[in-house]
Amino acid sequence: MTKTTASTEPQLAHFPVTFFACVMGLAGFALSTHTAEHAWGMSAAMSSVFLAITILAFVTILALFLAKFMKYRAEFNAEWGHPVKKAFFPAISISLLLISVGLANWSPPVARVVWLIGAGLQAGLMLAVISGWIGHRPFQQIHISPAWFIPAVGNVVAPVAGVSLGFVELSWFFFSAGMLFWIVLLTLVMNRLIFHDPLPSKLAPTLTILIAPPAVGFLAWIQLNGAQVDAMARVLLNAGYLFAALVAVQAVRFRQSPFALSWWALSFPIAALTIATFRFAALAGSGFHAGLAVLLYVLLVVIMVALIVRTYTGIRRNEICVPE
Repeated sequence: MTKTTASTEPQLAHFPVTFFACVMGLAGFALSTHTAEHAWGMSAAMSSVFLAITILAFVTILALFLAKFMKYRAEFNAEWGHPVKKAFFPAISISLLLISVGLANWSPPVARVVWLIGAGLQAGLMLAVISGWIGHRPFQQIHISPAWFIPAVGNVVAPVAGVSLGFVELSWFFFSAGMLFWIVLLTLVMNRLIFHDPLPSKLAPTLTILIAPPAVGFLAWIQLNGAQVDAMARVLLNAGYLFAALVAVQAVRFRQSPFALSWWALSFPIAALTIATFRFAALAGSGFHAGLAVLLYVLLVVIMVALIVRTYTGIRRNEICVPE
């Protein structure tokens, strides 16, 4: 019994908030699968299974993270004060908002409750993270990474389910906040990437996060704009393609990066771009985009399988919950 405690407690102390990026990836995959099923006239059987897995993963990770908060407060506070890891805390609320999108297809009343909890938590975490950036300590350019987009992306996710669930004005608030901070943070991140040292190899996969804001922004705008494909929708979607091309050019650097949970940054942005492409293909009647959506979905499946296998291997080898 003593050996079990000794082996599990240090791992719990170093249980990282970045695990919630895994939930975001799983949720994005479930929603992408549901969108593909709808486009191909299939039943929603597989996406339902993936959504259930996502919810189970979220509950498990949240329970472990809360246990860390209760038992290892110093380690928790150190993570909250970390200039990079702090940005991952809104992944908790984003996960709830994404789960609400999936639940809206099955039980709108339950989805509304989950959305309200996620939206309230997102608003609180957004304010806490941003106030921490500007109000307490000076940050240097080396601290900035694409992970800083996560608090902004969370805001833009809210309208994706919020509009259909009846929270229209709140959805406009979150969309406005998300787009504003996306523009501000995009300027800061691009300045850091161009004029300062390259990202550490461990954070190189987070470049993929550049894809997420415009891709999710497209989905949110479509919801807010009555499913109309206008100039704004096209700008957002094509911005997503632009950043995807930039990431593809830089992807060779990823192979030099040791595996870490930051690799899960590959999953949700690709999922968001896949869903956006499926949606555009359906609304605009574009055969080209329908074919592109299939290619993106296949890429997403490959990424998800690789991430799940590598994460499972890392957990078995005790490579994940370790001091950094």
